[in-house]
Amino acid sequence: MLPSGMRTEQPAPLSRRGPRPLLLHLTLAVMRPGGFMSALPSWNLAFQHLNDGAAASPPDPESLKQAFETAARQDRDLVAGIAAYRRDPYFRNFEEPPLLWAEAETRLLDFGGIASGQGPAVLFVPSLINRAYILDLMPDASMLRWLAGHGVHPYLLDWGWPGETERQFTLTDYVAGRLERAIAKIPGPITLAGYCMGGLLALAAALRQPEKIRALALLATPWDFQAASPAQAKSLSDTLPMLEPMMQFSGTLPIDALQTLFTMIDPFGVGEKYRSFAQADKSSLRARRFVAMEDWLADGVPLAAPVAREAIGGWYGGNNPARGNWRIAGLAVQPAGFAGPVFCAIPARDRLVPPESARPLANSFKNATIIEPDTGHIGMIAGTNAKDALWQPFANWLHGLS
Repeated sequence: MLPSGMRTEQPAPLSRRGPRPLLLHLTLAVMRPGGFMSALPSWNLAFQHLNDGAAASPPDPESLKQAFETAARQDRDLVAGIAAYRRDPYFRNFEEPPLLWAEAETRLLDFGGIASGQGPAVLFVPSLINRAYILDLMPDASMLRWLAGHGVHPYLLDWGWPGETERQFTLTDYVAGRLERAIAKIPGPITLAGYCMGGLLALAAALRQPEKIRALALLATPWDFQAASPAQAKSLSDTLPMLEPMMQFSGTLPIDALQTLFTMIDPFGVGEKYRSFAQADKSSLRARRFVAMEDWLADGVPLAAPVAREAIGGWYGGNNPARGNWRIAGLAVQPAGFAGPVFCAIPARDRLVPPESARPLANSFKNATIIEPDTGHIGMIAGTNAKDALWQPFANWLHGLS
C-alpha cells in the first residue's frame, strides 16, 4: 500500500511500455536514413544504372563491408539504448498537491497548497492526448512546483482517462463543460495557460468567459495545421477512414494508434534518441530526465472518438482553426476577440507543432508577448534548460501584468 497522498502514475521499470509501439520503432530503425542502403553509394549507383538501362557495376567490397558495419553498429546502439531505458530503476512516485475538485476522472489539483503559492492564479490546461503530469514530471523538473515557489498560484486540470461518458464527448463538451466547471472552482480573475492541444481549449474557454479570464498563455499551441506541410496534414487526415473501425469498436482512438500517428511526423527520431541514450552517462541529469520523459510519452491516454474526428478531419484536414471555421458550442473561435494580455511560447525546434503552425495564432492577438526558445516541444516544458527557456520568462510576464 502507498502512503496517504501518494499516487502512482507509472508502471514499475520491469513493466515499462516504451518506446511505444515498439515494433513500429524497430521497423523504422531498419529503414532509417543512413542505414545499410544509403551507406553504400556504389549500391545506389548500381540501381541507378539499372533504371537507366545501363550495365550495373557490382558494389565495391570495401564499401559493402563498411555499410554492413555501420548498420550493425547502429542496430546494436538502438537495442542497447532501449534495454538501458527499460531496466532503469527510476519510478515516478511522489506526493501530489491537494485535490480541489473532481468530476468522474477529471481532477483539479491545487499546487498553491505545496508552497506559498499566494501570487496570481494560473490554471494549466494540458492536452487531451497525454497525461497532465508532464507539467509536474519530477521533483526537480516540475514547472508547476517551481512556479508555486516563485510567487505564483498554479492549478492543474488533469483530464484523466476517458470513461463511458467521456467517450461520447466532443470538444464542446470538454470546453463548455469540464473546463468551464473547473474554472468556476477557482476564485477569479485567473490566467489560463494551455499546453499544445490544451492551448486551443484554453483559447476557446477564454473567449467564452472574458470576465473571468484576465490573461492567456499559449505554450506550443498549433493553429495553422497546414502551414509547415500541407501534404503531411492531408496524409494524416486521409488516415481517418482507416481509423474508423477501431474507433467504432472502443469509442476512442487507442493509445498505440495515436503514438503511431505522432511517430510518422518524425519517423526516425525515436531511433536517434535511443542510440544517443545508449552512450549517455546514466547517472547524469539529462539521462534521468530522458527516462522520465519517455515514461510519460508511453503513458498515453486514448482520445474520445468524436474529438479524434474533429481534430484529425477538422483541424488537419480542413485547417478549420486558421480558416475561422472551428466552433465551440456553435460560436467560431476567433483569437482577435480576446483583448487581454497573451503570452505565446513557440519552441524553435518543435517537430510536433512547427513554429509555422503556432506563429499565426500568436500574431492574431493585439497584446501578445512572444518568445521562441531554442528547445523542442517537450524540452521547453520539462527539459534540462526549461527554467531558462520558459519557466522564468513566464513568471516574469505574470508578475508584470497590471
